[in-house]
Amino acid sequence: MSFKITISDALVANRRAEPVYFSVPETIEGALWWAQTSRGDLVLAQRLSGGGETGATRFVAILDLDGGEETLTLDHPCQADETPMGIRALPGREEDCYVRLDTGAFDLEMCRGTAQGTGGSKWGLRHFKALSDDFELLPSGNNAIGGFYGPFFTPENGLINPPEHTTVSIEALEEGPLLHHYRMRGTIPDGLLDELKGKSFTIDWIFTYNTPWFQRRYVVDSFRTVINGRSVDNKITVGDEFEGGQGELVFDRYAAYGGTRYRAGDPYAMELVKMVEATLESSTEDNPKFAEFRRELSNIEASHWDLYWRMFCAWEGVLKEPELRERLAEVRAKSHVLADLTRREWCFADVPVDVSAVGDETIFAGPAKKTVEFDTASSRAMVWYTSEASGAFQIVQRRQSGWVNWGTNGENECPELPVGVTIKTAYGAFAGNWEAVADALETPVEVRCEAQ
Repeated sequence: MSFKITISDALVANRRAEPVYFSVPETIEGALWWAQTSRGDLVLAQRLSGGGETGATRFVAILDLDGGEETLTLDHPCQADETPMGIRALPGREEDCYVRLDTGAFDLEMCRGTAQGTGGSKWGLRHFKALSDDFELLPSGNNAIGGFYGPFFTPENGLINPPEHTTVSIEALEEGPLLHHYRMRGTIPDGLLDELKGKSFTIDWIFTYNTPWFQRRYVVDSFRTVINGRSVDNKITVGDEFEGGQGELVFDRYAAYGGTRYRAGDPYAMELVKMVEATLESSTEDNPKFAEFRRELSNIEASHWDLYWRMFCAWEGVLKEPELRERLAEVRAKSHVLADLTRREWCFADVPVDVSAVGDETIFAGPAKKTVEFDTASSRAMVWYTSEASGAFQIVQRRQSGWVNWGTNGENECPELPVGVTIKTAYGAFAGNWEAVADALETPVEVRCEAQ
C-alpha cells in the first residue's frame, strides 16, 4: 500500500532544513528511503528506531518549506552503494570528547566531563560554532552549553556543581545521516541537603542535518527542597555559557518575546565575592587546596566565575564543613534581604537590554518561553524556546571576563524551569528576525498520513 504524507504550516513561514517526522502504519524495512515531493524531487528519509507505535514505522525527512503545503510519498529504498550527504563525525579536540559533529549547520563537540572540578572538566557541548561564519562560541573548552545547576548547585546545598563534579555516560539512540539522538546519564554528587542526595538525571539531545537549531530535554529524579526561602518542586536551572575572551562579548543584548521585565544587579554574587575575599583574608584553614585557590583568585574580578563557587563547594574540600556552613549561611542571610529591597526597581523594556551596561552586568528577567541573546555588530543570535515557561532568567554579559550566560533561575540561584521541558535552541544571523525564528520553534509543521 502507498501512503501520502501531507505537511502544512500554520505559520506560513519560510523554514530551512526543517525536520519533518511522520509515521506510516505498517512495518517497513530499510534504514534509508527516498521520498518524492509534490514537484517530483527525491529527498532522503531516515527510519527511526524509537518513538513509533506498534505496527508502524517512523521516519524523519529534512525539508525546506516556503509556507505552502507539501507532500511526500515513500518511493524506494536507498541502495547500499548510495552515499547521501548528511551529518558526519569529526576528530574531537577534548580528551573527554564523546562525539564531534558537523551537522551541516554547526560544528559541535559533546563531552562526558572529567569531574576534576574545573571549567574544562564540564560535560555538555564544550565547543560550538555555526559553519556559516566559523565563529567559535566556546573557544577554550572551559565553559559549556547544556549544564544544569539548581537546586543542587546552590548555597543551601553546599555549592555542588554537577557539570564540573560528575561525569556522564552517553548513549547513541539514533545515528543516521539526517538525525542523531544522544542520551546522557549521570548521578549528581551529594551536597549538604539530605533531600537532594542520590539523585540521577538524563538529558536527551537531538541534532538534524543542516537544521539551524537543536533540541534537548532534562529529566531528573523527583525532588522537593527549599531554595531562597521558597519551595522548589522539580524545577531546575539550565545554564548555557559562552566566552569571548577578556574585554569581548559574543552577545551584547538580551530580549524576551513581547518585552523584557527585569531587575538589574546581582546582590548575591557580590556577597559571594565579598565572602571569598573575607575567607582568603581571615580563614585559619591551612591545606594545599586552600593555597591553590588563594593563588588562582589573586585577581578576583578577572577570575573564572566558577572559582567563586568552588571555594565553597563541599566536594572540593577547601573548607571544613562547619566553616563552610557558617560562611554560606551569612551569604544567604544578607543576599535574601538585598534581593528584595525596593531600591532595585523593576524595569520594563520594549527594546533589547544592554546587560553589560547595568549593575553587576547581570539582570534577572521575568517569565518567558521565547528569549534571545544577540550581538549588535554581527547579528549573530542564540534563540531559546522552552515548551513551558521558565519563571525567571539570570542573564550575564560580563565584558571584563568575556563570560556570557543564559540561565533559568531567579535571584539567589532559585531554579525556575520545570523538569521535563523541551528546549529548542536556534543559532545564526537572527538578530533582526529572532521573534519569527522563535515562533517557528514553538509551532512545528503539521503532518498527516493517508493511504492512497
